[in-house]
Amino acid sequence: MSKQNQHTPTEINLHKKSKILSIAFSDGKSFQYPCEYLRVYSPAREVQSGELPETGKEQVNIERIEPQGTYAIRIIFDDGHDTGIYSWDTLYEMGMDKDAKWQDYLERLQAAGYTRSGDRTGEDDNQPLKLKVMYFSYLANMLGKESEDVTPPPSVTDIQSLLIWLRKIKIERGYLLADDNVRLTINRQFAEPFSKLEPGDEVGIVPNSPNPPKPPV
Repeated sequence: MSKQNQHTPTEINLHKKSKILSIAFSDGKSFQYPCEYLRVYSPAREVQSGELPETGKEQVNIERIEPQGTYAIRIIFDDGHDTGIYSWDTLYEMGMDKDAKWQDYLERLQAAGYTRSGDRTGEDDNQPLKLKVMYFSYLANMLGKESEDVTPPPSVTDIQSLLIWLRKIKIERGYLLADDNVRLTINRQFAEPFSKLEPGDEVGIVPNSPNPPKPPV
């Protein structure tokens, strides 16, 4: 992490009762950060690299704050998370972009089929659509896994909607799963976009080319 900050704080206050961290900066701007917002956007690697957004953090609070030199703070949350180091520039950006980032978080939750509390959305008495997804060729390397067990939201019923959902939760790697880049199998048989999915299906995602596509500009 760079220790050169363009912005420096002049005042930091933690309001535990309201679960708000307020920071005033030297340029006169000040921001209020809900603890939940800071937690779900923690710079920690295990949070940033997660395929699914953080959930169940509505009631999270900050236990304490530890200075990291003169360039950042480490925030210790009461859910045990303590590896997020927030530079002054990171906090300034999070303050400036809070509304957009929060909306993006809510949209990611919806796309993944979760509520902020961690519950699945649209759950009913039907059997959940649990699938095994396998990635072939360069996909396994670029997505960091050869297979994974997933339980997509109720909106996923066929191959096409599964691909759309996977693209959303893979975020910056979602372009690898564009319709033109892959073809899919269900239980080792090639499937059409409209092919229906059933609980327990094994879905294979096979690249159309041996070479990975370039990310969109």
